[in-house]
Amino acid sequence: MANGKFISKLLRLVGLRVCEVWFKERLGELHLHVKPHKNGAQCPQCKRRGRIVRTLPEARIWREVPVCGWAVFFHYFPREIACPTHGRAQELIPWAQGYARVSHRLEFLVLTYAQLMTQKAAAKLLHLPVSTFSDILHRTITGCRDGHRIRALRSLGIDEVSYRKGQKYLTVVYDLERACVVWVGKGKARESIERFFNEVLSDYQKKRIEWACCDMSETFIGAIKEHCPNAELVLERFHIAKALNEALDEVRKEQWRQATGEERKALKGLRWLLFRHPSKRSKADTRVLNELRKSNRRIHRAWVLKDEFNQFWNYTAHWRARDFLKQWTTTALKSRLGPLRKFALTIRKHTDNILTFIDSRLTNAVSEGINRIIRMVKNRASGFRTVHAFVDLIYLTVGDVDIPAQIPNKFRTL
Repeated sequence: MANGKFISKLLRLVGLRVCEVWFKERLGELHLHVKPHKNGAQCPQCKRRGRIVRTLPEARIWREVPVCGWAVFFHYFPREIACPTHGRAQELIPWAQGYARVSHRLEFLVLTYAQLMTQKAAAKLLHLPVSTFSDILHRTITGCRDGHRIRALRSLGIDEVSYRKGQKYLTVVYDLERACVVWVGKGKARESIERFFNEVLSDYQKKRIEWACCDMSETFIGAIKEHCPNAELVLERFHIAKALNEALDEVRKEQWRQATGEERKALKGLRWLLFRHPSKRSKADTRVLNELRKSNRRIHRAWVLKDEFNQFWNYTAHWRARDFLKQWTTTALKSRLGPLRKFALTIRKHTDNILTFIDSRLTNAVSEGINRIIRMVKNRASGFRTVHAFVDLIYLTVGDVDIPAQIPNKFRTL
């Protein structure tokens, strides 16, 4: 068997033939002179064969997947062709993208490894410098998403995630039906979400959105009401429950600051017990909380109000849920508990958008699950030097485009 044929079978090369092989032992490199096999001189746009005009005088070099510790490189002299439809162009390179310096197979491994491990570990496995690995990753992800249009977006979710200490945030937009991220923008101000609605979505797409879910941020609420005229806005259940727990905890903190040494013993260890859902509490836990009626009536009253509010999520009749909110907020406003009064006023302000949950049962649970994956990506990398690197990993891991699947199927080998 000839050396070229043996190398082709060993490396499982598809669509090309090996003409010459040489080693650079000091550098640990294997170099292959290759050329397309039965598919050369094709137009990169229509894939039709064209008339060969000339062969470029200098060979181009592509990096391939390493084999047995050897870095592998392809050498080829591309040809210019004249396509009857698209005119003069460089012929299609079947093993790589247009003017890329790496092969499809190496791109696929870079994308796959980046989903599973840190870039430093993946670069070590592929015998690449970390900077080169990052450049390949960024170019491939950007190339796959260039020109991408969001399609069939009917249920929209908006949230923010932090990417660095010091109040640095990204605004993330989700497709709640398909459980994926469709857009990421820097910042969480109105200008950030305005870029999404003005630059990414068409007027037709905005009208097609039926449901939108977000927290009680006036920034997101205002943008959704302005740009999505047909969308029913649902305020996120998770953030409402979180705001209620924070109000309850503020009451506990106030009482802790006012308590003496002996009184603090009765309040010690109450924080997580107060937050616990009734279905997760034992009889002993309930007994401890009921004893607060004697030791600290203000915390006990706040806890009772918090437990009563949880009944709202079980209603199925719109009018009954509205009556419940009206009655509960009235009771909270009369409680003389400052944080609970503030929360009750917020509920009254957003009553209509909270009640839409009864009809839709829509929550940002999908987005919270995706946020957990995003946090795992950030923690695994121990942070990112640039926000663009973080955004790339978000799109790769939970984006609406399966980026590794954009690599031609015959080159998706591990």
